[in-house]
Amino acid sequence: MAASPCRSALRFAINRIDTIFNVPVRTAGYIEAVFPRLCRLWEATFMAARRTVDPLKTLAAVTTVADWLRDDTLAAPPRTQLAEAVRATARTLAAVAPGSSVEVRVPPFVAVQCIAGPAHTRGNPPNVVETDPRTWLLLATGLLSVDDAAATGALQLSGSRAREIAAALPLVPLS
Repeated sequence: MAASPCRSALRFAINRIDTIFNVPVRTAGYIEAVFPRLCRLWEATFMAARRTVDPLKTLAAVTTVADWLRDDTLAAPPRTQLAEAVRATARTLAAVAPGSSVEVRVPPFVAVQCIAGPAHTRGNPPNVVETDPRTWLLLATGLLSVDDAAATGALQLSGSRAREIAAALPLVPLS
């Protein structure tokens, strides 16, 4: 049976502690069994970047909120559906335009890095795109352009390369 990412990470940490401090530590299986919430937190925090994008799940997530995107008088979809659609489309952007020179933020759901070029490693990135979930989904589906969203103030662009995300949009065109 393949080891879970949490178990592999715990095994690595245990070996490092054992080697550096010469202190016997319990096994990864024991820690995983006793602290399952710690393992889930570890996977959510450190393993999220390795998630692959499933185009069918992305399409399904966007389809669930499509009517709301087309008609703003409708009630907003449930938070879980909205979060799934936002995360899926943002991760799709990161897969379509890999890199780390532009950071796309859609609070409170996701932040991804994309667009090839110079990478930032500490502090605030020089090129940031930030917007609300509805505007992001409108951009991702092609129902709104980057220029129009920026002109209305719904999309904040900072840095010389922030507008480059427009070349990768729309991700899931809605007709």
